[in-house]
Amino acid sequence: MSQEPYRILIGMGLFLLSSLLLYLIYQRVISVLKRKSLIRKPAVNSFVIDILKIPVLWLLLWILFKIFSHSFISETPVFSTLMSINNILLILTVGWLVIKIVKAFFYYWLNKLDIHTADNLNARRNLTRMKIFENIIVATIVVVVLGICLMTFEQVRSIGVSLLTSAGIAGIIVGFAAQKSIATVLAGIQIAITQPIRLDDVVIVEGEWGRIEEITLTYVVVKIWDERRLILPVTYFIEKPFQNWTRNTAEILGTVFLYVDYALPVDALRSRLTEIVQHHPKWDGRVANIQVTDTKERYKELRVLVSSKDASLNWDLRVDVREQLLDFIQQNYPGCFAQMRVQKLHTESL
Repeated sequence: MSQEPYRILIGMGLFLLSSLLLYLIYQRVISVLKRKSLIRKPAVNSFVIDILKIPVLWLLLWILFKIFSHSFISETPVFSTLMSINNILLILTVGWLVIKIVKAFFYYWLNKLDIHTADNLNARRNLTRMKIFENIIVATIVVVVLGICLMTFEQVRSIGVSLLTSAGIAGIIVGFAAQKSIATVLAGIQIAITQPIRLDDVVIVEGEWGRIEEITLTYVVVKIWDERRLILPVTYFIEKPFQNWTRNTAEILGTVFLYVDYALPVDALRSRLTEIVQHHPKWDGRVANIQVTDTKERYKELRVLVSSKDASLNWDLRVDVREQLLDFIQQNYPGCFAQMRVQKLHTESL
């Protein structure tokens, strides 16, 4: 009676037991590493460990499988196919691990950037560039891994070789550059280099006010002030005009328009504006003035200018200034809102 089935069963049993033992030891090591990571930057280190632990485990299991494979792998076509699949799984696992390492590296460095400070221009510039370059590197790794996987099959090895050669990659990029999808990716790379927009920039697009929440190689997510999300292709920010309120600095001037009667003394309103902004936490101390910018038949237009460190603070400041100036007019000059005068003419009867 052939001993082949018993050899295969024993080999598989040893592999399964060894895999279980490896898993238990690995989990113990991960627990120790997590405890030590609490000493310094616990959030960052714990996240890095979490994103790396699964692909590393898969790689260790593959190595273990390779060690025991000679004891239960035969020369039959079925086992040959299984070995081919196993090799592909190794390639995918290594690619997965490399992608996770790249993401862990960028996550570690991105956490050093603080975009929540008032002067965050440099941080946002670096954050935008690093996020887009991360996407480019990940996309490149995916192409390389797919090319290597193709090379494991004799029938399509030529395709895999062409993907891995520089001429092949250049040919693919040039060949598809005319296609809209690849043009979008190239626009994403252009945004990473020229940076017409950055993460957390305040923009007005399609008549909507919002902040740049996410930038990928193909699309941009704008978080609208009312929590909606506006999804735009990256080509939009290359081909169409839009407003960027924080291109060079977050500081901004805001306007409040008032329409009042000609009898209202502007100097009194200017004095009240000074009182309002002097102790207002959202005023940056740069600009606060009132000017008469237009006159109409029934009223004059007053433009109030106030400055803040960023657009969000300026919005709240303008709302407060408008409310308090209207209250001031109501309490002190109630007859000086825009109004229509009707004058009755008295004529002598003939």
